[in-house]
Amino acid sequence: MIEIGPKDNVFILTGAGISAESGISTFRDPDGIWQKWNPQRVATPEAWQADPNLVWKFYSERRQKATAVRPNPAHFALAELETSLHDRLFVCTQNIDPLHEMAGSRRVIHMHGELMKSRCDRCSRPPFADAETHFDAVPRCSCGGRIRPHICWFGEVPYAMDAVLGALEDCQVFITIGSSGTVEPAASFALWAGAGNRREGARKYYVGLESPANCMFFDEVFLGKAGQLVPQLLSGNCHGETFGN
Repeated sequence: MIEIGPKDNVFILTGAGISAESGISTFRDPDGIWQKWNPQRVATPEAWQADPNLVWKFYSERRQKATAVRPNPAHFALAELETSLHDRLFVCTQNIDPLHEMAGSRRVIHMHGELMKSRCDRCSRPPFADAETHFDAVPRCSCGGRIRPHICWFGEVPYAMDAVLGALEDCQVFITIGSSGTVEPAASFALWAGAGNRREGARKYYVGLESPANCMFFDEVFLGKAGQLVPQLLSGNCHGETFGN
């Protein structure tokens, strides 16, 4: 059972496992995306400088595939939780897909960027919604710069880390869903969670098909499909007293 008190701040980290249940291919599994594509050629600043057309081909394919998937019950459960906890819920995802938003979540931090957004590689124009595919040519900004995917590539700093670290420090409940516990800095979030709560720290839970590499940091590990377990663990009192079976 996951208990959420009426004043608890809740931090939820989601990883590839929650999206895989909706049909999104993972990157690191034996049959994942990085088995078919070399990340050094399509997911680094150097790759962008060397061959932006190839980079856009890769992300255009990702966009095409993402349009065919739909959120699963775990995404909808988190969206419902947001309507109950409001600003006491902080959702941070390692995923670049839009499944959280498609389920109704409105307060999600995409620390690795968003597949359906782009930005200029030269000027300070904010990232903007862009679901188009760019197989034929690299789009240009009005300033003359090249439009790139709004993705945190290898060698770049994850986005909104100040907000993420602040929410981690202040949370009383930390839940990871479908993250392998191998990719930093997210793999250390469970260790850092509740650092600002000197007495007890945060209560920490993991939900996913397999135990993560950082399972030693969690108080309880729930093994199974997120789409089945998350709605059960977050059901019940919608005002945050207790969520459980």
